[in-house]
Amino acid sequence: MASTKLDPIDRRILAELQADGRMTNVELSRRVGISAPPCLRRVRALEEGELIRGYHADVNARELGFEVQVFAMIRLSSQAEPDLAAFEARCREWPLVRECHMLNGEIDFILKCVAPDLTTFQSFLTEGLTSAPNVASVKTSLVIRCAKDEPAVPFDVYEERARARD
Repeated sequence: MASTKLDPIDRRILAELQADGRMTNVELSRRVGISAPPCLRRVRALEEGELIRGYHADVNARELGFEVQVFAMIRLSSQAEPDLAAFEARCREWPLVRECHMLNGEIDFILKCVAPDLTTFQSFLTEGLTSAPNVASVKTSLVIRCAKDEPAVPFDVYEERARARD
């Protein structure tokens, strides 16, 4: 998708929806300077092209009782593609694992996990993660606090690069 050519209106639509995915199509069309019907067609095209993957609420995990956040660094015994795919599939099944990223280097995967308490996380760690097939080692780091949590794309940087290409 990095090669997708977007015009300035599409880029503005993405930036606006990223900032506020709940706005109406009428409000979005007003903000990007086109009428509502073509705006809706563009949004649908961006969704179909998978540039917009979904719309989500930013839920405060701590307020819901998920007090523990942990990053787990996983090293596997085998890095053969079927083994990597099997581990990824297993991660998608574990509810405490919120993100799973394959890395290069000494660590094969880093997982972002949440749990209501340390006991729950420890049970997951010992009964699920460390005992999973192909897991050679697990190192964990408990998050003390988060200084920045910005899941969005930095559209100012994207716009700067787009202008340089145009």
